[in-house]
Order: sequence, then structure tokens, then C-alpha cells
Amino acid sequence: MAELILHPGKERSLFKRHPWVFDTAVAHLAGHARRGDTVTLCAADGRPLAKAAFSPQSKIRARVWTFDVEMPIDHAFFKRRVAQAVARRAALPELRGQDGLRLIHAESDGLPGVIADQYHDEMSGDTVVVQLTSAGADKWRSAIVDGLVKATGCARVYERSDSEVRGLEGLEPTTGWLHGEASAGDIAIGEHGVKMVVDIVAGHKTGFYLDQRENRQMSRRLAENGRVLNCFCYTGGFSLQALAGGAASVLSIDSSQPALDRAAANLALNPSLDAKRAEWRCANVFDELRQLKAAGETFDLIVLDPPKFAPSAAHAERASRAYKDINLLGFRLLAPGGLLMTYSCSGGIGVELFQKIVAAAACDSGRTARIVRRLQGAADHPVDLAFPEGEYLKGLLVQVD
Repeated sequence: MAELILHPGKERSLFKRHPWVFDTAVAHLAGHARRGDTVTLCAADGRPLAKAAFSPQSKIRARVWTFDVEMPIDHAFFKRRVAQAVARRAALPELRGQDGLRLIHAESDGLPGVIADQYHDEMSGDTVVVQLTSAGADKWRSAIVDGLVKATGCARVYERSDSEVRGLEGLEPTTGWLHGEASAGDIAIGEHGVKMVVDIVAGHKTGFYLDQRENRQMSRRLAENGRVLNCFCYTGGFSLQALAGGAASVLSIDSSQPALDRAAANLALNPSLDAKRAEWRCANVFDELRQLKAAGETFDLIVLDPPKFAPSAAHAERASRAYKDINLLGFRLLAPGGLLMTYSCSGGIGVELFQKIVAAAACDSGRTARIVRRLQGAADHPVDLAFPEGEYLKGLLVQVD
């Protein structure tokens, strides 16, 4: 096995069990290793520290599989790690019985570059959607899929490894059925009593944003009798929960007409929800919020769940301006006593920075605002304490005077 020798002092992050080694930390490669191969990470004096997946084209030159240098990295290793991740979810009562569930959350489950979401359809059984974004995960595809099938008994597995981040690893996008009989890709699920169809083939990420599950349920409780504005609504998850909670009206805005069409179709699946209270509007959210302000509109609950403005820390400054702008517009549209649910899914924007951005937006809007609750991903999206980068979704529930 090849050895990746680090510069003096660069082993400190490994002692803290952080799973990434950047290219600037590497002194040289001793031996031969191809993309995705397992290498031994060694301190400058030759001490073995961990076993990791090698990625010669990425700035993250190695991603740790295990800090046990005696542990073999083989099919059994991945089947064991997958089974452990599935078992952790099964041990949490709040995750039992969910139709949509994240089974593997990459580094936080000891499987860097591996995402796996399970969707349960009463008619067709369970489908697992897997996304492999790192060289090591790509190399061990078959072992990971075998592990998922064994641990879940799922009927089929579909791959959605079409994220742009694969290009940083020198990998081409790849999608397709890996196990079981192929289906159309539409899966009917329920979430807190609301029915929706998830498109695992063409939808965002693995088809749906499971990380917002509990936050959508919260919006349901907050929406009663209120005027609700859902921005960047995608296929209507927050909107449908607000209607289920008894919202007086829900205005949903997105720049994608196909997403809005899917949202309207999801609403139609729920005849108990009053479709007359819902409006779907295709527009640029920033422009539309300015027009709503000019028209004197106000709302009791506003949801701001924008796309990733900052994929990395290098984009943080530009993204900060976008987050401040959208939150400033949100504050200006809140009725007295109104609530703002605001989120960032950008890894380049940390929790503290995001709060500062929202605070600055409140100040510029001339509103007095208070944090009622800090918001985060659902329990099936855990964050390894040694890997704070895993906390990509952060949010605030803010109330204004």
C-alpha cells in the first residue's frame, strides 16, 4: 500500500480526527496509487496515522476511511459501515416510520463522499438513491450498494452521482439503476400526513430535501390563520405543510416552472388542503420580493430557503451580500409580530457568520428582531463533532416587533 507522507506539523488535524488532508499538507507520495486507491497517511517521521482514499486531482488529497491503521479496507469494511449507519437511524424513535430518510451522511457516518437516501412507496416498496461524490466512494461503488441492499432489503437502488463536485475529483457524472427492476423514477411518499411525489431521476439532489423535514413540520404549526410567503419553494414542501396547518393563504415563489408544476401536482394529491388558498408564482425571488414591498404586501410567516450561494469559503463574501439582500427584503415584508424562517445551505457560510448576516439585515430594515429558535437539519443528517463542515444547513427562526 502506498504511503502519503505529510509535512511536519500537518498531522495535527488527524490527531483531532478530522477526515480531510489537503494537498498543501502533503510532502510526497511513497509508492504508486491511482485515483480512489487506499493509502496510508503518515506523519513526516513515518508514523502511520490513518487509512484514506487518494484523490490526486482534488485539493482534498485524501479522505480518511479509518484511523485504525490495522483495519483492512475491503468489501466487508463498507458493508459494516453501511450497516452501522442504518442501525444508528433505526435507534432513534423520531426517525422510525419516515417515508423519506437519509441513511448515510458522508463523513459524519464515516463514509466520505457517500450520500444515501431511502424513499418508501406503499405500492413499489423502498428505493435507495445513492450519490457518490469522491474518488474513494466511486471506487467502492459495488461494495456500498451491496451493503445498502443487505442492510435495508430495498427493492431497488438508483445512482444520482451527477453533482458538480465530482469534477473536482476528476470524475464524470454518472446516473442509473444499480439494483432491482428499473422504474419511472417517481416515488409517492408521505411526510407528516402530506402526500408528495419525489422525482429521483430529475429532481434536485436525490429528489427531495429531506434535511428540512422537521423544519417543514414547524412551519405547519406556525402558519395557522396567517399569510405565508414561501420563497425558493421548489416542489412545495413548506407550502403544503403551511396549508395543512391552516394558513389563510400561501404564496410560493420559484424561478423554475417545472418545479412549480410539480408543487401544484403535489397539492392536488391532498384533497383535504384548500387549493384556493395557494398561489404558485414563477419569478426571480429577489425581484418579486421588491415588487411585493412596493405593492404594500405583508406576511405573517416568511420562509427563505435559497439555493447554495457559497459552495466554499472562497465564495463567502459574494454569498454574504446575497444572503443579506434576501433577508433584508424578508424583514421589510413581515407584518408586526411576524416570523421569519431563514436558512443557508452553503458550506462556506458558518453558523456565526450567518447570524451576523441576518442581524445586519434586520438592522438595515429598521426592525427589532429576536431569535426564537436555531434551526438545523433533521436527525438523520448528523454532524460528526470532529467535522464541523458537515453542518451545512443552518437556520434561524426570528420574530420581529
